[in-house]
Amino acid sequence: MINSNVAELLKSEGLLLQEVTLKGWVRTFRSNRFIALNDGTTINNIQCVIDFENTDETTLKRITTGAALCIKGTLAASQGKGQSVEIQVSEIEILGDSNPDEYPIQPKKHSFEFLRENAHLRVRTNTFSAVMRVRSKLSFAVHQYFQERDFNYVNTPIVTSSDAEGAGEIFKVTTFKDNEAPLNEDGKIDHSKDFFGKETNLTVSGQLEAETFAMALGKAYTFGPTFRAENSNTTRHLAEFWMIEPEVAFMDLDGNMDLAEDFIKYVINYVLDKCADDLAFLDQRLTQEEKSKPQAQRSEMSLLDKLKFVVDNNFKRVSYTEAIDILRNSKPNKKKKFQFPINEWGADLQSEHERFLVEKHFKCPVILFDYPADIKAFYMRLNDDGKTVRAMDVLFPGIGEIVGGSQREERYDVLADKMKTLGIEEELWWYLDLRKFGTAVHSGFGLGFERLVQFTTGMSNIRDVIPFPRTPQNADF
Repeated sequence: MINSNVAELLKSEGLLLQEVTLKGWVRTFRSNRFIALNDGTTINNIQCVIDFENTDETTLKRITTGAALCIKGTLAASQGKGQSVEIQVSEIEILGDSNPDEYPIQPKKHSFEFLRENAHLRVRTNTFSAVMRVRSKLSFAVHQYFQERDFNYVNTPIVTSSDAEGAGEIFKVTTFKDNEAPLNEDGKIDHSKDFFGKETNLTVSGQLEAETFAMALGKAYTFGPTFRAENSNTTRHLAEFWMIEPEVAFMDLDGNMDLAEDFIKYVINYVLDKCADDLAFLDQRLTQEEKSKPQAQRSEMSLLDKLKFVVDNNFKRVSYTEAIDILRNSKPNKKKKFQFPINEWGADLQSEHERFLVEKHFKCPVILFDYPADIKAFYMRLNDDGKTVRAMDVLFPGIGEIVGGSQREERYDVLADKMKTLGIEEELWWYLDLRKFGTAVHSGFGLGFERLVQFTTGMSNIRDVIPFPRTPQNADF
């Protein structure tokens, strides 16, 4: 008797006529004879055929959608369409019942909003099982890429006293009880009496700490949870999400762009190879979803086309200044089709502009570089022109920016002046120390993991690519 799983059995015609044991959950049960069983190892179900005339009626009634079963039987060539093998059942055990009157995930079309309200069960559906398997493989590919290239994985703090992005949209961490926080002479909360002795928050980025490791070990990367208290209920924002942040010593902006392009192509190629069935299903799902949209809003590329578009094309490198000229002179801008018109240099590009550059103008992924200093973070290296910084963003079809990075400011005096202007030189004294003791050119980037999963799976809402989304007014499960 061979203990196996659905994925293995569907590929194993060599095991025909062998006795097998399989455990899984019922997706459907029809004609009191055919069980579609799934164990999570693949998007596909295996058909298990019961001799219902010789099966106890009480057992048959307990075979309902969602029930957990142990099936024993013979692997046989399938008589039906859609699969090469099936199991002729000789013995069946109900491991866990599922009341069909109460089980919310029935074999019918559920809205994604309904499934978010049942996030503890939604991964039992085809769409979410496929998304989460792809997410798992992408996560493994991230680590494999960096480990194969001698990067050191560093776990940066979740509780921190710094706001790396300076946006102020942070979750505060405190042990003070409601309305019992001590006040200082100015009537403000006295954080010196709090647990950490200072004001602390959940991290928005591990970049600054990762730089300390890069400047000692050469190459480092973080891959962990980050948090933003942005009161945004959009399809692109989460309050808790995962970030991939490599940092490399002795690497300039050109090397940073090379790294980002190589990394993205590697992880997408990995899932194209390892998740073919899931991606084929998600590709079909997206095609059906697109048909419900007005013609003008439909994507010109299928999901698989978009993925191959990224891995098969060299990323076009364009300066911000050149991109502004292209956008200013573009038909959508001249005809006032952009929601945010481009009138002058210094504008902060929106998703519609980024997508125009990728999808309409260059027709390939784009890396923009040398952005205006005023719209970028303090740690980015100032160019000799005094008005742009060595920043770069990677732009993708359908999504716009997916990666943001830069060559870091390695000059002590320049960085100290920036930090003093922002009033953060005392809090981040240790960050300045990196420029005092053995400074060197170094670079890195940040990639929101959920954005990558969203792009790879074709899901339109970022809440559907993380197991339990955290958004304004929503912290269930």
